[in-house]
Amino acid sequence: MNTATLTKRPAWRMERYAPALLLAAALAIYIAIALGLGLTRFLTPEAAVSILNRSIALGITAVGQTFAILVGSIDLSVAHLISASAVVSSAIMNGDPAMMVPAVLAVLLMGAVVGTLNGLMITKLEVNPLIATLGMALIIQGCLASFHGRFGGSVPDAFQYFAYGEVIGLPVSLIVLVLLVLAAWAVLRFTRFGSNIYSVGGNRDTARAAGIKTTRVVMASHIICSLCASLAGLYLASRLKSGSPWIGTEGAYDLESIAVVVIGGTILSGGKGGIWGTVAGVIIFSLIDSIFNLAGVDAFAKQVMRGIIIVAAVAFYAVRSKRIVA
Repeated sequence: MNTATLTKRPAWRMERYAPALLLAAALAIYIAIALGLGLTRFLTPEAAVSILNRSIALGITAVGQTFAILVGSIDLSVAHLISASAVVSSAIMNGDPAMMVPAVLAVLLMGAVVGTLNGLMITKLEVNPLIATLGMALIIQGCLASFHGRFGGSVPDAFQYFAYGEVIGLPVSLIVLVLLVLAAWAVLRFTRFGSNIYSVGGNRDTARAAGIKTTRVVMASHIICSLCASLAGLYLASRLKSGSPWIGTEGAYDLESIAVVVIGGTILSGGKGGIWGTVAGVIIFSLIDSIFNLAGVDAFAKQVMRGIIIVAAVAFYAVRSKRIVA
């Protein structure tokens, strides 16, 4: 028995530090290519901030997706919700700074409603999370297609401070992402709700037998996920000065948010993982994009490589799951 335990320890350690090792490998490749091509200007602190700043929307979305996956669920509606949030916010603001607060509140309310509906379908109607959130995505897509012609407007210049403003030399959007990550980490690490997420994700029946209100935990996790998607939509509206019905789907924020969460060590069955792994996954994706840009890889090849990385991440999860069961 002791021999078996000793045999399994290296595997567990590898799984635990896999996100950090992948991040170190991506960073080493980026530095090697930059030095090899003589592009040392891409190795400055300003370049590092720029790399991080390019993944703000993905990072915000991935924080919420982490909650959904940890609880043993998933959300495929985030990309369409991002689009809807960007469109609705720009339509409500319509260039008027006085409408910024009402627009933000309306978009966050919309996110909370979508998250609640997703949670209700999964917990009360017992619909598979993939089907429930995919159905919600199609509903949002249909609404955008039907009403897009009636929406117009743009965000005021003051609202673009979210995307382009700086505080002590750091982008406001990056500061918001850091604060969001710290808040998510604190919730998962120090609160009863965070502990319940891991319990429900690990074994829902056991958690229910222990007195945990599993329905509330799943619903709350989906609400958090949808709120993060709405916040990402607000950021993109601020960045582009207006919303568009395809901004979320073109960015593939649904699949990419799942991919970075899984690359970060959170297993799709739930109950294991954390927010710092997700952060590592987001940075890895951002570094990969930068590596492709430095190497002059065309957009088609870049998309192919992204697809390969997503498949590899899910395959890695499958191998880990079998090892854990064994």
